[in-house]
Amino acid sequence: MLSLAPNSSTKPHLTSEAVIWWFRTATRVVQEFEDVCEQTGVTLSRYCIELANRGIIDSDLDSIFNSIREAAKVISKLVNTAPLKQAELLGLEGEVNVQGEDQKKLDVITNDVFKNALRYTGKLGTLASEEEDEPVDASWPPGKIPLIMFEFPRPRNVDAGIPVGTIFGVFEEPDPAECELPADLSKGLSEEQQKCLAGTLQPGKSLVAAGYVLYSASTELVLTFGKGVVGFTLDTSIGEFVMTRPSIKIPSRGKIYSANTGNIAEWDEPMRQYIEDIRAGKGESGKPYSLRYIGSMVGDIHRTLLYGGIFAYPADTKNQDGKLRLLYEGAPMSFIMEQAGGKAITGHSRVLDIPPAAWI
Repeated sequence: MLSLAPNSSTKPHLTSEAVIWWFRTATRVVQEFEDVCEQTGVTLSRYCIELANRGIIDSDLDSIFNSIREAAKVISKLVNTAPLKQAELLGLEGEVNVQGEDQKKLDVITNDVFKNALRYTGKLGTLASEEEDEPVDASWPPGKIPLIMFEFPRPRNVDAGIPVGTIFGVFEEPDPAECELPADLSKGLSEEQQKCLAGTLQPGKSLVAAGYVLYSASTELVLTFGKGVVGFTLDTSIGEFVMTRPSIKIPSRGKIYSANTGNIAEWDEPMRQYIEDIRAGKGESGKPYSLRYIGSMVGDIHRTLLYGGIFAYPADTKNQDGKLRLLYEGAPMSFIMEQAGGKAITGHSRVLDIPPAAWI
Protein backbone atom coordinates (compact mmCIF):
# COMPACT_ATOMS: atom_id res chain seq x y z
CA MET A 1 0.00 0.00 0.00
CA LEU A 2 1.26 3.44 -0.92
CA SER A 3 -0.73 6.28 0.60
CA LEU A 4 -0.02 9.87 -0.37
CA ALA A 5 -1.50 13.11 0.96
CA PRO A 6 -5.04 12.11 1.99
CA ASN A 7 -7.68 14.82 1.65
CA SER A 8 -8.60 16.40 4.97
CA SER A 9 -12.32 16.08 4.30
CA THR A 10 -12.32 12.43 3.32
CA LYS A 11 -11.64 9.37 5.46
CA PRO A 12 -8.74 7.43 3.90
CA HIS A 13 -9.87 4.31 2.09
CA LEU A 14 -7.20 1.99 3.46
CA THR A 15 -9.29 -1.13 3.84
CA SER A 16 -7.05 -3.47 1.84
CA GLU A 17 -3.31 -3.73 1.42
CA ALA A 18 -3.21 -5.56 -1.86
CA VAL A 19 -5.24 -6.37 -4.91
CA ILE A 20 -4.57 -9.55 -6.86
CA TRP A 21 -3.51 -8.60 -10.35
CA TRP A 22 -3.40 -11.42 -12.88
CA PHE A 23 -0.85 -10.63 -15.54
CA ARG A 24 1.80 -12.38 -17.57
CA THR A 25 4.55 -12.20 -15.00
CA ALA A 26 8.23 -11.75 -15.54
CA THR A 27 8.73 -15.23 -14.11
CA ARG A 28 7.00 -16.80 -17.10
CA VAL A 29 9.05 -14.69 -19.49
CA VAL A 30 12.28 -15.77 -17.83
CA GLN A 31 11.26 -19.42 -17.88
CA GLU A 32 11.01 -19.18 -21.64
CA PHE A 33 14.56 -17.84 -22.06
CA GLU A 34 16.98 -20.18 -23.79
CA ASP A 35 20.72 -20.59 -23.30
CA VAL A 36 20.94 -18.58 -20.07
CA CYS A 37 24.56 -18.33 -18.96
CA GLU A 38 25.08 -20.25 -15.71
CA GLN A 39 27.77 -17.79 -14.64
CA THR A 40 25.85 -14.54 -15.16
CA GLY A 41 22.20 -15.56 -15.12
CA VAL A 42 19.74 -13.18 -16.80
CA THR A 43 21.27 -9.72 -17.08
CA LEU A 44 19.23 -6.53 -17.49
CA SER A 45 20.52 -6.10 -21.03
CA ARG A 46 19.52 -9.68 -21.91
CA TYR A 47 16.10 -9.16 -20.32
CA CYS A 48 15.43 -5.99 -22.35
CA ILE A 49 16.61 -7.63 -25.58
CA GLU A 50 14.26 -10.56 -24.98
CA LEU A 51 11.32 -8.25 -24.29
CA ALA A 52 12.11 -6.24 -27.42
CA ASN A 53 12.31 -9.42 -29.51
CA ARG A 54 8.89 -10.47 -28.18
CA GLY A 55 7.34 -7.09 -28.94
CA ILE A 56 6.70 -6.26 -25.26
CA ILE A 57 8.91 -3.17 -25.46
CA ASP A 58 10.26 -1.30 -28.48
CA SER A 59 13.84 -0.50 -29.45
CA ASP A 60 13.55 3.00 -27.97
CA LEU A 61 12.86 1.64 -24.49
CA ASP A 62 15.62 -0.93 -24.90
CA SER A 63 18.08 1.87 -25.70
CA ILE A 64 16.83 4.04 -22.86
CA PHE A 65 17.29 1.26 -20.31
CA ASN A 66 20.78 0.53 -21.58
CA SER A 67 21.64 4.12 -20.67
CA ILE A 68 19.84 3.95 -17.31
CA ARG A 69 21.78 0.78 -16.53
CA GLU A 70 25.15 2.39 -17.30
CA ALA A 71 24.32 5.61 -15.44
CA ALA A 72 23.16 3.65 -12.39
CA LYS A 73 26.50 1.82 -12.26
CA VAL A 74 28.37 5.13 -12.28
CA ILE A 75 26.17 6.58 -9.54
CA SER A 76 26.54 3.42 -7.46
CA LYS A 77 30.29 3.96 -7.51
CA LEU A 78 29.89 7.66 -6.65
CA VAL A 79 27.63 6.89 -3.69
CA ASN A 80 30.00 4.22 -2.40
CA THR A 81 33.06 6.46 -2.68
CA ALA A 82 31.42 9.71 -1.54
CA PRO A 83 32.64 9.46 2.09
CA LEU A 84 36.20 9.13 0.76
CA LYS A 85 35.85 12.13 -1.55
CA GLN A 86 33.84 14.52 0.57
CA ALA A 87 35.28 17.70 -0.92
CA GLU A 88 34.36 16.59 -4.43
CA LEU A 89 31.00 14.90 -3.88
CA LEU A 90 29.44 16.10 -0.62
CA GLY A 91 28.49 19.51 0.71
CA LEU A 92 26.57 22.35 -0.93
CA GLU A 93 26.91 23.32 -4.58
CA GLY A 94 25.83 26.89 -3.83
CA GLU A 95 22.59 26.84 -5.82
CA VAL A 96 18.93 26.28 -4.97
CA ASN A 97 16.79 23.89 -7.04
CA VAL A 98 13.30 24.55 -8.35
CA GLN A 99 11.76 23.16 -5.13
CA GLY A 100 13.65 25.76 -3.09
CA GLU A 101 16.10 23.23 -1.66
CA ASP A 102 19.85 23.80 -1.41
CA GLN A 103 21.52 21.78 -4.13
CA LYS A 104 24.23 19.38 -3.03
CA LYS A 105 27.21 18.49 -5.19
CA LEU A 106 26.09 14.88 -5.56
CA ASP A 107 22.61 16.05 -6.65
CA VAL A 108 24.09 17.99 -9.54
CA ILE A 109 26.64 15.32 -10.49
CA THR A 110 24.10 12.48 -10.60
CA ASN A 111 21.70 14.65 -12.59
CA ASP A 112 24.44 15.27 -15.17
CA VAL A 113 25.40 11.59 -15.28
CA PHE A 114 21.89 10.52 -16.22
CA LYS A 115 21.29 13.46 -18.54
CA ASN A 116 24.47 12.81 -20.52
CA ALA A 117 23.93 9.06 -20.65
CA LEU A 118 20.41 9.47 -22.01
CA ARG A 119 20.94 12.43 -24.32
CA TYR A 120 23.25 10.58 -26.69
CA THR A 121 20.98 7.58 -27.18
CA GLY A 122 19.05 9.61 -29.74
CA LYS A 123 15.90 8.32 -28.06
CA LEU A 124 15.27 10.98 -25.41
CA GLY A 125 12.75 13.71 -26.11
CA THR A 126 12.52 15.68 -22.86
CA LEU A 127 14.09 15.16 -19.45
CA ALA A 128 12.74 16.65 -16.24
CA SER A 129 14.23 16.34 -12.77
CA GLU A 130 14.17 18.22 -9.50
CA GLU A 131 17.62 19.63 -10.32
CA GLU A 132 16.44 21.32 -13.52
CA ASP A 133 14.56 24.62 -13.38
CA GLU A 134 12.60 23.62 -16.47
CA PRO A 135 12.28 20.59 -18.78
CA VAL A 136 15.41 19.84 -20.81
CA ASP A 137 14.87 19.42 -24.54
CA ALA A 138 17.24 16.57 -25.29
CA SER A 139 15.77 15.28 -28.53
CA TRP A 140 18.31 14.21 -31.11
CA PRO A 141 17.35 13.45 -33.77
CA PRO A 142 13.64 14.45 -33.58
CA GLY A 143 11.11 11.66 -33.48
CA LYS A 144 8.48 9.98 -31.34
CA ILE A 145 10.65 9.48 -28.29
CA PRO A 146 10.30 9.14 -24.53
CA LEU A 147 9.90 11.78 -21.90
CA ILE A 148 11.73 10.87 -18.68
CA MET A 149 11.30 12.08 -15.11
CA PHE A 150 13.99 11.61 -12.44
CA GLU A 151 14.43 11.95 -8.69
CA PHE A 152 18.03 11.58 -7.47
CA PRO A 153 19.86 10.48 -4.28
CA ARG A 154 19.85 12.83 -1.29
CA PRO A 155 23.46 13.54 -0.23
CA ARG A 156 22.35 14.23 3.35
CA ASN A 157 21.47 10.55 3.59
CA VAL A 158 24.71 9.57 1.85
CA ASP A 159 26.62 11.49 4.54
CA ALA A 160 25.01 9.27 7.17
CA GLY A 161 25.37 6.01 5.26
CA ILE A 162 21.60 5.72 4.82
CA PRO A 163 20.26 3.88 1.71
CA VAL A 164 19.43 6.30 -1.10
CA GLY A 165 17.93 5.90 -4.52
CA THR A 166 17.12 7.16 -7.99
CA ILE A 167 13.47 7.13 -9.14
CA PHE A 168 12.56 7.32 -12.83
CA GLY A 169 9.48 7.27 -15.01
CA VAL A 170 9.16 7.09 -18.80
CA PHE A 171 6.32 8.58 -20.82
CA GLU A 172 5.88 8.57 -24.57
CA GLU A 173 6.23 12.03 -26.02
CA PRO A 174 3.77 13.25 -28.67
CA ASP A 175 5.05 13.11 -32.23
CA PRO A 176 6.67 16.51 -32.97
CA ALA A 177 5.43 16.26 -36.56
CA GLU A 178 1.88 16.45 -35.24
CA CYS A 179 2.67 19.24 -32.81
CA GLU A 180 2.70 22.36 -34.96
CA LEU A 181 1.25 25.20 -32.89
CA PRO A 182 -0.14 28.37 -34.52
CA ALA A 183 1.83 31.61 -34.21
CA ASP A 184 -1.23 33.34 -32.76
CA LEU A 185 -2.32 31.35 -29.71
CA SER A 186 -5.08 33.87 -28.86
CA LYS A 187 -7.35 32.13 -31.36
CA GLY A 188 -7.26 28.94 -29.34
CA LEU A 189 -5.96 25.45 -30.04
CA SER A 190 -7.48 22.38 -31.59
CA GLU A 191 -7.96 19.27 -29.48
CA GLU A 192 -4.87 17.67 -31.06
CA GLN A 193 -2.77 20.78 -30.41
CA GLN A 194 -3.90 20.88 -26.80
CA LYS A 195 -2.88 17.23 -26.38
CA CYS A 196 0.55 17.98 -27.82
CA LEU A 197 1.03 20.98 -25.56
CA ALA A 198 0.08 18.88 -22.55
CA GLY A 199 2.32 16.03 -23.63
CA THR A 200 4.89 16.76 -20.97
CA LEU A 201 2.28 16.94 -18.22
CA GLN A 202 0.81 13.46 -18.35
CA PRO A 203 -0.83 11.57 -15.48
CA GLY A 204 0.91 8.51 -14.10
CA LYS A 205 -1.50 6.14 -15.87
CA SER A 206 0.24 7.14 -19.12
CA LEU A 207 3.62 5.83 -17.95
CA VAL A 208 5.12 3.17 -20.19
CA ALA A 209 7.89 2.26 -17.73
CA ALA A 210 9.05 3.18 -14.25
CA GLY A 211 11.60 2.04 -11.73
CA TYR A 212 14.11 2.91 -9.09
CA VAL A 213 17.69 2.14 -8.17
CA LEU A 214 18.47 1.48 -4.50
CA TYR A 215 22.05 2.17 -3.44
CA SER A 216 22.61 0.30 -0.20
CA ALA A 217 24.50 -2.81 0.95
CA SER A 218 23.92 -3.85 -2.66
CA THR A 219 22.71 -1.83 -5.63
CA GLU A 220 19.29 -3.00 -6.80
CA LEU A 221 17.37 -1.85 -9.86
CA VAL A 222 13.61 -2.50 -9.78
CA LEU A 223 11.52 -1.81 -12.88
CA THR A 224 8.19 -2.33 -14.57
CA PHE A 225 7.04 -2.12 -18.17
CA GLY A 226 3.44 -2.66 -17.12
CA LYS A 227 3.89 -6.46 -17.06
CA GLY A 228 4.71 -6.97 -13.40
CA VAL A 229 7.74 -5.86 -11.40
CA VAL A 230 11.25 -7.29 -11.78
CA GLY A 231 14.37 -6.74 -9.66
CA PHE A 232 18.06 -6.82 -10.62
CA THR A 233 21.17 -6.63 -8.42
CA LEU A 234 24.48 -5.14 -9.55
CA ASP A 235 27.18 -7.81 -9.69
CA THR A 236 30.32 -5.67 -9.41
CA SER A 237 32.55 -8.59 -10.38
CA ILE A 238 31.16 -8.55 -13.93
CA GLY A 239 29.73 -5.02 -13.98
CA GLU A 240 26.22 -6.16 -14.81
CA PHE A 241 22.76 -5.98 -13.25
CA VAL A 242 21.63 -9.57 -12.81
CA MET A 243 18.02 -10.64 -12.26
CA THR A 244 17.52 -11.65 -8.63
CA ARG A 245 13.79 -11.00 -8.20
CA PRO A 246 11.94 -12.37 -11.28
CA SER A 247 8.50 -11.32 -10.03
CA ILE A 248 8.02 -8.93 -7.12
CA LYS A 249 4.55 -9.11 -5.59
CA ILE A 250 3.67 -7.27 -2.42
CA PRO A 251 2.36 -9.64 0.29
CA SER A 252 -1.38 -9.42 0.81
CA ARG A 253 -0.89 -8.48 4.45
CA GLY A 254 2.01 -6.82 6.22
CA LYS A 255 2.92 -5.83 9.77
CA ILE A 256 4.71 -2.54 9.16
CA TYR A 257 3.67 1.04 8.56
CA SER A 258 6.20 3.57 7.33
CA ALA A 259 5.56 7.28 7.84
CA ASN A 260 7.15 10.29 9.48
CA THR A 261 5.07 10.26 12.65
CA GLY A 262 7.00 13.28 13.90
CA ASN A 263 4.39 15.25 11.94
CA ILE A 264 1.37 13.29 13.17
CA ALA A 265 0.01 16.25 15.12
CA GLU A 266 -0.18 18.18 11.83
CA TRP A 267 -2.08 15.45 9.91
CA ASP A 268 -5.83 15.53 9.38
CA GLU A 269 -7.92 13.65 11.90
CA PRO A 270 -8.94 10.62 9.72
CA MET A 271 -5.33 9.84 8.83
CA ARG A 272 -4.13 10.32 12.39
CA GLN A 273 -6.87 8.05 13.70
CA TYR A 274 -6.13 5.36 11.12
CA ILE A 275 -2.44 5.18 12.07
CA GLU A 276 -3.31 5.10 15.75
CA ASP A 277 -5.77 2.26 15.11
CA ILE A 278 -3.40 -0.01 13.20
CA ARG A 279 -0.66 0.72 15.73
CA ALA A 280 -3.04 -0.47 18.46
CA GLY A 281 -4.12 -3.57 16.52
CA LYS A 282 -7.58 -2.23 15.68
CA GLY A 283 -7.21 -2.74 11.93
CA GLU A 284 -8.55 -5.58 9.77
CA SER A 285 -5.80 -7.99 10.81
CA GLY A 286 -6.37 -7.39 14.52
CA LYS A 287 -2.59 -7.29 15.04
CA PRO A 288 -0.55 -4.22 15.96
CA TYR A 289 1.61 -2.71 13.21
CA SER A 290 5.22 -1.69 13.91
CA LEU A 291 6.79 1.55 12.72
CA ARG A 292 9.75 1.30 10.34
CA TYR A 293 10.83 4.56 8.73
CA ILE A 294 14.19 5.16 7.03
CA GLY A 295 13.34 8.60 5.70
CA SER A 296 14.53 7.58 2.23
CA MET A 297 11.53 6.94 -0.03
CA VAL A 298 13.25 4.34 -2.19
CA GLY A 299 14.40 2.38 0.85
CA ASP A 300 11.00 2.53 2.56
CA ILE A 301 9.11 1.57 -0.62
CA HIS A 302 11.54 -1.27 -1.36
CA ARG A 303 10.95 -2.76 2.08
CA THR A 304 7.19 -2.36 1.71
CA LEU A 305 7.18 -4.13 -1.65
CA LEU A 306 9.11 -7.07 -0.26
CA TYR A 307 7.46 -7.46 3.15
CA GLY A 308 4.07 -5.78 2.79
CA GLY A 309 2.48 -3.04 4.86
CA ILE A 310 1.93 0.64 4.27
CA PHE A 311 4.07 3.56 3.17
CA ALA A 312 2.41 6.92 3.75
CA TYR A 313 3.44 10.52 3.21
CA PRO A 314 0.34 12.38 4.38
CA ALA A 315 -0.54 16.00 3.85
CA ASP A 316 -0.17 18.25 6.88
CA THR A 317 -0.97 21.81 7.85
CA LYS A 318 2.24 23.07 6.21
CA ASN A 319 1.90 21.01 3.01
CA GLN A 320 -1.81 20.68 2.33
CA ASP A 321 -1.27 18.88 -0.99
CA GLY A 322 1.48 16.69 0.36
CA LYS A 323 5.20 17.14 -0.13
CA LEU A 324 6.05 14.37 -2.63
CA ARG A 325 6.43 15.46 -6.25
CA LEU A 326 3.87 13.79 -8.48
CA LEU A 327 6.04 13.51 -11.60
CA TYR A 328 9.31 12.53 -9.94
CA GLU A 329 8.14 10.41 -7.03
CA GLY A 330 4.40 9.78 -6.66
CA ALA A 331 3.54 8.61 -10.18
CA PRO A 332 6.52 6.29 -10.86
CA MET A 333 6.32 4.67 -7.42
CA SER A 334 2.55 4.27 -7.72
CA PHE A 335 2.95 2.54 -11.08
CA ILE A 336 5.43 0.11 -9.52
CA MET A 337 3.20 -0.45 -6.49
CA GLU A 338 0.13 -1.26 -8.60
CA GLN A 339 2.09 -3.56 -10.88
CA ALA A 340 3.28 -5.44 -7.79
CA GLY A 341 -0.36 -5.99 -6.74
CA GLY A 342 -0.75 -3.11 -4.30
CA LYS A 343 -2.63 0.16 -4.21
CA ALA A 344 -1.50 3.76 -4.43
CA ILE A 345 -4.05 6.30 -3.23
CA THR A 346 -4.37 9.83 -1.93
CA GLY A 347 -7.07 8.78 0.50
CA HIS A 348 -9.81 9.72 -1.92
CA SER A 349 -8.46 8.87 -5.39
CA ARG A 350 -5.91 6.86 -7.36
CA VAL A 351 -2.51 8.54 -7.59
CA LEU A 352 -2.04 7.47 -11.23
CA ASP A 353 -5.19 9.36 -12.24
CA ILE A 354 -3.94 12.75 -11.00
CA PRO A 355 -2.98 15.12 -13.84
CA PRO A 356 0.11 17.26 -13.17
CA ALA A 357 -0.65 20.97 -12.97
CA ALA A 358 2.92 22.34 -13.16
CA TRP A 359 6.53 21.27 -13.43
CA ILE A 360 7.32 21.97 -9.78
